[in-house]
Amino acid sequence: MTKALIAGGAGFIGSTVASACLDDGVVTPVILDNLSTGRPEFVRGRIFYQGDIADARLVDKIFAEHPDIETVVHCAALIVVPQSVVQPLRYYNENVAKSVAFLESVIENGCRRILFSSSASIYEVGGDGGLAVDELSPIAPTSPYASGKAMVEQVLRDCVRAYGVRVIALRYFNPIGVDPLLRTGPQSAASCHVLGRMVAAARAGEPFTLTGVDWPTRDGSGVRDYVHVWDLARAHVLALRRFDEIIPPYWPERYEAINLGTGRGTTVRELLAAFEAVTGRPIRVREAPRRSGDCVGGFNVSRRAHELLGWWPSLSLEDAIRNELRWAALRDSPGKAEYS
Repeated sequence: MTKALIAGGAGFIGSTVASACLDDGVVTPVILDNLSTGRPEFVRGRIFYQGDIADARLVDKIFAEHPDIETVVHCAALIVVPQSVVQPLRYYNENVAKSVAFLESVIENGCRRILFSSSASIYEVGGDGGLAVDELSPIAPTSPYASGKAMVEQVLRDCVRAYGVRVIALRYFNPIGVDPLLRTGPQSAASCHVLGRMVAAARAGEPFTLTGVDWPTRDGSGVRDYVHVWDLARAHVLALRRFDEIIPPYWPERYEAINLGTGRGTTVRELLAAFEAVTGRPIRVREAPRRSGDCVGGFNVSRRAHELLGWWPSLSLEDAIRNELRWAALRDSPGKAEYS
């Protein structure tokens, strides 16, 4: 059994990855999180260090106490796209500058395997390739959040050439749902992602605000490739298990980007229809202009995740909706004030 340091392992995705590692039983997660958005209850009973990824002394301490860490999983980031537009310096500092400091510490401690949580938002969409993208599609981020992900990928590519590290960048499409065992999920009822906002609107009996209704799509709403967060977590476990097969230690090309998506483009209106079908109740809609940093969206057409990881998504849109509804009920139930 080996260990992986999961930076951001108290957040929504990082904590789910840690759960998948524990369930798999091959990789023990060691979690580093400053709890700025992560939740302390998501790391209960797990190896946990509270602090910032840019704290070199803390990173040194973690490696000294866990010399069997073989891989770093870098999930630590701020993720709210509209917020990144109005606070770009904050996002570049938290997501880019601190990543550079973190990588310097990781490399100085002799770790040469890095699994980076990247994003499909870095791709150009709506151009000559339409809404379908693969790992060779042009890079053209439309928000500081997406630009930061692209910048860190470039930093990692340069580290590959300079320091001999090996990197797998997992480019997520649109995570939804929660851990099916309800151990972790979106940290707050004030969710920034679309399904969370649908759940919140339905539970409050309020209209769902549909932002952007004039995109060049089949119904005017944006297109997304919604992938269940548990499927994303499984992909991380497979990447950790197969790291040396995907990028052998002395392979000339030591950087691999892999898209994680379902291959299906779903409009927001279609997601809303699926939500209504699962709940059996209509939900009122209030149309609103596009938000800052929004894009028309896209979906994955790559098979690289299947070829390299042996991964296919196994959970459906309806599974994600049911999981998220169950999580919201648990999070907001009496005695669960820690989730508020």
